Amino acid sequence: MIQRFIELGEGYSDLYELLEVARANQHRLVHLMAIHTNLAEKEVSSLIVVLQPTNPGSFQALYICREGIPNPHHLANKRFDLFAQLAAEMGKTIIEFDVKPSTQFADKELYYQYLIGILRLNHYIPPLQ
Repeated sequence: MIQRFIELGEGYSDLYELLEVARANQHRLVHLMAIHTNLAEKEVSSLIVVLQPTNPGSFQALYICREGIPNPHHLANKRFDLFAQLAAEMGKTIIEFDVKPSTQFADKELYYQYLIGILRLNHYIPPLQ
Protein backbone atom coordinates (compact mmCIF):
# COMPACT_ATOMS: atom_id res chain seq x y z
CA MET A 1 0.00 0.00 0.00
CA ILE A 2 1.20 3.46 -0.87
CA GLN A 3 0.25 6.21 1.60
CA ARG A 4 1.10 9.72 0.55
CA PHE A 5 0.48 13.23 1.78
CA ILE A 6 -0.82 15.60 -0.85
CA GLU A 7 -0.12 19.15 0.25
CA LEU A 8 -2.65 21.70 -0.89
CA GLY A 9 -1.00 24.69 0.79
CA GLU A 10 -0.95 26.30 4.19
CA GLY A 11 -4.66 26.67 4.77
CA TYR A 12 -5.60 30.02 3.31
CA SER A 13 -7.80 29.79 0.19
CA ASP A 14 -6.66 26.17 -0.30
CA LEU A 15 -8.61 25.27 2.84
CA TYR A 16 -11.77 25.47 0.73
CA GLU A 17 -10.32 22.85 -1.62
CA LEU A 18 -9.57 20.60 1.36
CA LEU A 19 -13.19 20.92 2.50
CA GLU A 20 -14.45 20.11 -1.00
CA VAL A 21 -12.14 17.08 -1.28
CA ALA A 22 -13.76 15.71 1.89
CA ARG A 23 -17.29 16.43 0.68
CA ALA A 24 -16.70 15.02 -2.82
CA ASN A 25 -15.16 11.86 -1.34
CA GLN A 26 -17.59 11.45 1.53
CA HIS A 27 -17.96 7.74 0.73
CA ARG A 28 -14.16 7.30 1.18
CA LEU A 29 -13.64 9.64 4.15
CA VAL A 30 -11.92 7.89 7.06
CA HIS A 31 -10.64 10.66 9.36
CA LEU A 32 -10.44 14.40 9.80
CA MET A 33 -7.36 15.43 11.74
CA ALA A 34 -5.78 18.52 13.22
CA ILE A 35 -2.14 18.25 14.22
CA HIS A 36 -0.68 21.02 16.31
CA THR A 37 2.87 22.31 16.62
CA ASN A 38 4.97 25.29 17.57
CA LEU A 39 6.52 26.90 14.49
CA ALA A 40 8.77 29.95 14.92
CA GLU A 41 7.21 30.77 18.31
CA LYS A 42 3.67 30.52 16.91
CA GLU A 43 1.14 27.83 17.80
CA VAL A 44 -0.13 26.51 14.46
CA SER A 45 -2.14 23.57 13.14
CA SER A 46 -2.23 21.42 10.03
CA LEU A 47 -5.57 20.06 8.86
CA ILE A 48 -5.72 16.62 7.25
CA VAL A 49 -8.36 14.67 5.33
CA VAL A 50 -7.64 10.92 5.29
CA LEU A 51 -9.35 8.86 2.58
CA GLN A 52 -9.80 5.09 2.21
CA PRO A 53 -7.24 3.41 -0.05
CA THR A 54 -8.23 3.10 -3.70
CA ASN A 55 -9.33 -0.27 -5.02
CA PRO A 56 -7.59 -1.34 -7.17
CA GLY A 57 -4.26 0.34 -6.67
CA SER A 58 -4.03 0.47 -2.88
CA PHE A 59 -3.16 4.18 -2.86
CA GLN A 60 -4.19 6.07 0.28
CA ALA A 61 -4.29 9.85 -0.05
CA LEU A 62 -3.86 12.12 2.95
CA TYR A 63 -4.69 15.69 1.93
CA ILE A 64 -3.07 18.35 4.11
CA CYS A 65 -3.00 22.10 4.65
CA ARG A 66 0.34 22.35 6.45
CA GLU A 67 1.13 24.60 9.42
CA GLY A 68 -0.74 27.70 8.32
CA ILE A 69 -3.78 27.74 10.56
CA PRO A 70 -3.63 29.20 14.07
CA ASN A 71 -4.02 26.54 16.77
CA PRO A 72 -7.69 26.90 17.83
CA HIS A 73 -6.79 26.12 21.45
CA HIS A 74 -4.64 29.26 21.55
CA LEU A 75 -6.48 31.54 19.11
CA ALA A 76 -10.03 30.98 17.87
CA ASN A 77 -10.26 31.32 14.11
CA LYS A 78 -12.80 30.99 11.31
CA ARG A 79 -10.71 28.55 9.26
CA PHE A 80 -10.68 25.93 12.00
CA ASP A 81 -14.38 26.61 12.62
CA LEU A 82 -15.09 25.70 8.96
CA PHE A 83 -13.21 22.42 9.46
CA ALA A 84 -15.18 21.73 12.64
CA GLN A 85 -18.43 22.41 10.75
CA LEU A 86 -17.31 19.92 8.10
CA ALA A 87 -16.67 17.31 10.81
CA ALA A 88 -20.17 17.84 12.21
CA GLU A 89 -21.66 17.66 8.71
CA MET A 90 -19.82 14.37 8.01
CA GLY A 91 -20.52 12.87 11.45
CA LYS A 92 -16.80 12.71 12.27
CA THR A 93 -14.77 13.69 15.31
CA ILE A 94 -11.60 15.66 14.62
CA ILE A 95 -8.59 13.67 15.81
CA GLU A 96 -6.06 16.03 17.39
CA PHE A 97 -2.50 15.58 18.61
CA ASP A 98 0.83 17.42 18.83
CA VAL A 99 3.82 16.79 16.56
CA LYS A 100 7.26 18.24 15.80
CA PRO A 101 7.29 21.11 13.27
CA SER A 102 8.31 20.38 9.69
CA THR A 103 11.29 22.73 10.09
CA GLN A 104 13.01 20.09 12.26
CA PHE A 105 13.37 17.85 9.19
CA ALA A 106 15.80 18.18 6.29
CA ASP A 107 12.95 18.14 3.77
CA LYS A 108 9.18 17.78 3.61
CA GLU A 109 9.31 14.12 2.53
CA LEU A 110 11.07 13.18 5.78
CA TYR A 111 8.46 15.14 7.72
CA TYR A 112 5.65 13.31 5.94
CA GLN A 113 7.32 9.93 6.64
CA TYR A 114 7.45 10.95 10.32
CA LEU A 115 3.70 11.71 10.25
CA ILE A 116 2.87 8.47 8.44
CA GLY A 117 4.80 6.58 11.13
CA ILE A 118 2.78 8.28 13.88
CA LEU A 119 -0.50 7.56 12.09
CA ARG A 120 0.42 3.90 11.56
CA LEU A 121 1.54 3.40 15.16
CA ASN A 122 -1.75 4.82 16.41
CA HIS A 123 -3.74 2.68 13.94
CA TYR A 124 -5.26 5.67 12.12
CA ILE A 125 -3.98 4.28 8.80
CA PRO A 126 -3.17 0.67 7.86
CA PRO A 127 0.36 -0.68 8.42
CA LEU A 128 2.90 -1.12 5.67
CA GLN A 129 2.11 -4.26 3.64
